[in-house]
Amino acid sequence: MIILSKLADYGVIVASHLAAHPERQETATAIAAATRLPPATVAKLLKALAHAGLVSATRGAAGGYRLARLPAAISVAQVVAAIDGDIGMTQCSVHAEDCERTTYCPTRPHWAAINRAVGAALSAISLAEMIGPLAFAPVMFAEPAAPRAGILMDELPR
Repeated sequence: MIILSKLADYGVIVASHLAAHPERQETATAIAAATRLPPATVAKLLKALAHAGLVSATRGAAGGYRLARLPAAISVAQVVAAIDGDIGMTQCSVHAEDCERTTYCPTRPHWAAINRAVGAALSAISLAEMIGPLAFAPVMFAEPAAPRAGILMDELPR
């Protein structure tokens, strides 16, 4: 089973909440209340997201947090990386120096390809898509494919 860290999961929740109202600036307390996450955790996540340049913070009485870019310009991979660091399916794929089997492990090169695939999948999903109502609708809700040009419906095999 592949599982993101709890903090990365919560980071996506916080970032998605901000993406739902990109024009709004909210305090950490308000975000914690809206997402039902612990205030200290939300504060920690907002600090990491701000450090990564994904969230901007304004101090003062009217201060708060908002996304630094449009929701469509921030990927889930960027949010996860801001919280957890490099995306890696195995410890050795991110921290090769920590593994004593690096020089002879037959699976290590394959994990790099898998990491790239997972990273590409997370990079392909933006925060705008995470908040969309039909972002991941089943295929049955997708529009039917148009017939190919030059083929009449009566000419299709039955």
